Amino acid sequence: MNSIINSTPKISVIMPVYNCELYAREAIESILNQTFADFEFLIIDDASTDATVEIVRSYDDSRIQLIQKPFNTGYTNSLNQGLKIAKGKYIARMDGDDYSKPERFAKQIAYLDTHPETVLCATAYKIMGRDSFFGFPENHDAIKVALLNGNCICHPSVMMRKEMLDAHAIIYDKTKEPTEDYAMWIRLLDIGKLYILPEILVEYRIYANQVSSKREEEQKKIDIELKFSLLNNLDFKMKGEERDLLEKYFRNKIGIEFKELPIFKQLQKKLRLSNDVCFFEPKLFNDYLTALEASVLRRYFKNFKRYSPLLFLKYLIAKWNWKMEIVRSEELKLLIKCFLFRKIV
Repeated sequence: MNSIINSTPKISVIMPVYNCELYAREAIESILNQTFADFEFLIIDDASTDATVEIVRSYDDSRIQLIQKPFNTGYTNSLNQGLKIAKGKYIARMDGDDYSKPERFAKQIAYLDTHPETVLCATAYKIMGRDSFFGFPENHDAIKVALLNGNCICHPSVMMRKEMLDAHAIIYDKTKEPTEDYAMWIRLLDIGKLYILPEILVEYRIYANQVSSKREEEQKKIDIELKFSLLNNLDFKMKGEERDLLEKYFRNKIGIEFKELPIFKQLQKKLRLSNDVCFFEPKLFNDYLTALEASVLRRYFKNFKRYSPLLFLKYLIAKWNWKMEIVRSEELKLLIKCFLFRKIV
């Protein structure tokens, strides 16, 4: 296939690659086989040492532009190089080890063309080799609250409006690697709406040596920083002990102490009241805070190797004094474990 590209294509597809010889062909062909064909395909090679470049060169399609970097300068650098040279009205993302379904671009274009206030349109996705997938927030308000729990947007499924990125000088922040995409979505909240098409149009590959697995601690640190940056949009000041507790919770691997439960309850109240500016949709934010409370309680009451009636008494104190409680079924399970003196091996 030797397709002719327009001088001003509707879409610029940016696909950084580095040593992707095992998967590059499938990824490339999933883009070339899109039902919407008016795009330029910017494949930016980060000095691969395998056969990735040879695979790219094997395609006779004028839409493909291979950009070879002489030195390896990283994924974020490749993304920003793509943004700089892109000519399309929309920026579509793709990775060299994933797969886009043929109708992906057509459906994203249809949405963006009819919703000019939307700066980003992503899609639902599934992980390759797995039948099940998690639910996704769909509209802007739901996505904004979901971002408090972490990155809910699949990066290689994204299509963005280039003129809005250019108008606000938004590029990927290299200092936020390896969560540069999560940082980008939070910045985009200030300039337009975000949307996730509820249909699975991308298949995402997970394997052991991905960058995110190698840099897990660094990723966690920046992830927490970004969550706090979202909360900074609320009109309140967080005390040191409140911030420490929330950071401990965000880290997920550190247990909550009983003495910290009233601190959380105080923080929860402050967060709810500080949203009077309605940065977050009030009902959705209240649901988030309610779920957060239940999760904090679970984190405390599951952090024991041996249960006893004294532990259940502590739960009742939290329930009566601080109005904190878990759902009835979990409360019953806790009661049974405590009065059976259950040991956790």
